[in-house]
Order: sequence, then structure tokens, then C-alpha cells
Amino acid sequence: MHIADGVLPFSITAAGYALTVCGVGISLRTLHNEDLPKIAVVTASFFVASLVHLPLGPTSVHLLLPGIVGALLGSSSFLSITIGLFLQSLLFQFGGLTALGANALMMGTPALICGWLFRRIRGQTRTSNAVAGALVSGIGTMMAACILAALLMTAGEDFWGVARVAMIAHIPVIVVEALVGAGIVSFLYQVKPELLIPGAASG
Repeated sequence: MHIADGVLPFSITAAGYALTVCGVGISLRTLHNEDLPKIAVVTASFFVASLVHLPLGPTSVHLLLPGIVGALLGSSSFLSITIGLFLQSLLFQFGGLTALGANALMMGTPALICGWLFRRIRGQTRTSNAVAGALVSGIGTMMAACILAALLMTAGEDFWGVARVAMIAHIPVIVVEALVGAGIVSFLYQVKPELLIPGAASG
């Protein structure tokens, strides 16, 4: 799911960085010191989970988690995802530093939207929260795959086929992410439901 350096046109790369700065600004504007431990744990989980890649044709797939990151962190999710992607690029050469803005935009935008959506559709029971978690997890992955395909198509006709394969390859990932999201939310609702409130301190 990571876009490598040199794939996107300079104009798209620059626009990606500009929009990512805006997204990080939104996160920082609403950040509270007491939320830092929760953000750190979610960022670490995102970092590790999205490192495991399974090759599929000319692309690869892995857990994306923008939906569940958004559900847990709300507006802080963009910052969390940007940090995770930056560390992956720096330490493991997944993606690239010049493509970081586009990659962060691709994952952070769905996270912000899914965080907003989760707050509005979650209910007062474990089941309703699990269903909401499944929905935002599936939707977040679907949105990220669509943004990935759109970005790849800006790179020229040579990447149109890759964009189509990437979209198809992420259909099973959407299902898996929905199941994972439901499981995470259900577990957290049972053991520590306050973690499902974006912006709530983790202590």
C-alpha cells in the first residue's frame, strides 16, 4: 500500500505534502498531553501491523487500520499515521520520504473521516460498538484503496493496471479489516470502554 519514491509526479507529491501538513495541523490543534500515551500505543500498533506485507501480483497487501486508528484517536489519527509512516520509511524503506505526504494523505484522510463517523454511529452496547468498529474499519480501508488507485493513475498509463490490481487486491483486506476492527472494539468495550472515546485519556 506504500507508494515508493519517484512514482508520483512532482506536483502530486508537493500537493500531498501540503495537505498532510494541514492534516497534522488539525491533529496538533486538538492534541492534549494526557492523550499522548494512548496515541503512542495506537501508533505503535499501526506501525507493526502494517509492516507485514503479502505480495500479490505487481503490488502487495497488508493491514491498513485507518478506520480503527480513527475510531480510537479521532482528530489525532492523522498525526499518529504520519508518524508511523515516517518511521516505516526511515527504518525499513517502506514507501519513501518524498512520497510520505501522499502516503500520509492516503491513510490519514480515511482515518479522520472514520473517526468522525464512529462517534456518530456507535451505540451504547458492546454489539453496536463492534458493528460500528467493523463498518469504519471496512470503510477506511476501502477509502485508502480508492485514494491509492487515484494517486497511481496520476503517474501515467503505465500505472493504470497497477491501480486496478491494487483495488481488486484490497477487497479481501476490507473484509479482514472489518473483522479485526469489530474484534478490537468489542474487546476494548469490555475491558476499557473509555479508550473508545477519541480524546479521552488512557490512564
